[in-house]
Amino acid sequence: MVVRHGHVVAEGWWAPYSAERPHLLYSLTKSFTSVAVGLAIADGKLSLDDRVVDVLPDHVPDDIPEQGRRLTVHHLLSMTTGHRADSLAEAWQREPDDLVKGFLRVPFPDAEGTRHAYDNPTTYILARMVERVTGRSLPELLDERLFRPMGIDHAEWDRVASGAVFGFHGLHLTTEDVAAFGELLLRGGLWGDRQLVPRAWVELATGRHIDTTQIDGWSENHDALCGYGYQFWMSRHGYRGDGAFGQLCLVVPSYDLVVAVTAAVTQGEAVLDPLWECLLPGLDQAGNTRDDDILADRLRQLSLAPVPGSAPPERSAKARVDASAEDSALPDGTTVTVEPVDDGWRLRLEPSLDVEVGHGRWRESSPLGRPVLAAGAWQGNTFVADLYVITSPHRVRLSVDTDTGTATATWNVVPLTSPDLVLHMTSPLMTRPDVS
Repeated sequence: MVVRHGHVVAEGWWAPYSAERPHLLYSLTKSFTSVAVGLAIADGKLSLDDRVVDVLPDHVPDDIPEQGRRLTVHHLLSMTTGHRADSLAEAWQREPDDLVKGFLRVPFPDAEGTRHAYDNPTTYILARMVERVTGRSLPELLDERLFRPMGIDHAEWDRVASGAVFGFHGLHLTTEDVAAFGELLLRGGLWGDRQLVPRAWVELATGRHIDTTQIDGWSENHDALCGYGYQFWMSRHGYRGDGAFGQLCLVVPSYDLVVAVTAAVTQGEAVLDPLWECLLPGLDQAGNTRDDDILADRLRQLSLAPVPGSAPPERSAKARVDASAEDSALPDGTTVTVEPVDDGWRLRLEPSLDVEVGHGRWRESSPLGRPVLAAGAWQGNTFVADLYVITSPHRVRLSVDTDTGTATATWNVVPLTSPDLVLHMTSPLMTRPDVS
């Protein structure tokens, strides 16, 4: 969605994705947690100088380094605690049941406030601090103060095993919700005639607080080097909330522009280049109605093609999953049964998980609470189906080879929390994460 001067000028979704479905935002969630921190500060319940050890004393380990005692809300927001890389995996390993405590036990090689390192637990701790001082869960606070006033009544949250929301990941919103959030920020926290977020906090959170450097494992992109605010990234133009695989809320005040993207790409940072190279230079060029019609027609027809092939009415199949391929979506040995039904198939994943599959069209089912859209076909002696976990960037290609009696299940992009398909079909997703 592209919003200019407060009006939507272009929008499109690739079927079977659609406008009304909430979508997993990955680390774009962090920017919403930043707003929650700003609300707690505006209410006088938290300050930038408050220390983790004072707000969450029951999560302080006995062997905490002295630097850990000095860490404040500011250090967490700007990700300048002194770590040199994301501490999530090590923190979970040190304290499987207490990420706050585990984070405080991970050594700090650099002085606090001197270096940025993208560090997921900082946002998790901020969420817990907000909940402690407000007495409300993060979803409750944002529902009351942000989402409901904006007309958003469908926010979903994935959670860790304890039931707490991640804070750094796991919020599901529609593309339009993301665009509305960008408009709220662009207008300094004003929504209609209501000041939902203090203007001073929006300006502080979306301003540059620390330089950034290239992160190991991330694609090289100039926008990753423009600096970091309070859970917002600075960009060559404006600033952004940014999540894995192309979840983007870009705000460019100098152009009175908001761009919202909910995508499925392997290198999310690459989404920005076309905006700088194509969109911005064309914003103020005189257009014509024919161009507008061509674009509107193109956007209406966006579609991902169902699996091509045939649908013999009586043909069925049964096989076992070969999970030797890395990051298989199903465990090795899982029994897969393909049974023909009207206009498609019923796909059974043992022991008792049934997914409806259409032929030439997408068929929806929600066997574990989260919707899955699937389409398939026979290609020779192989049954092939695409299973879209439609509220996320992820889909699985399932192939059942009747000649060998084996099946494979592979992700387009492997979810950061777990490759287990069953987990991602479950709502709400609850796991101890390995999110990077």
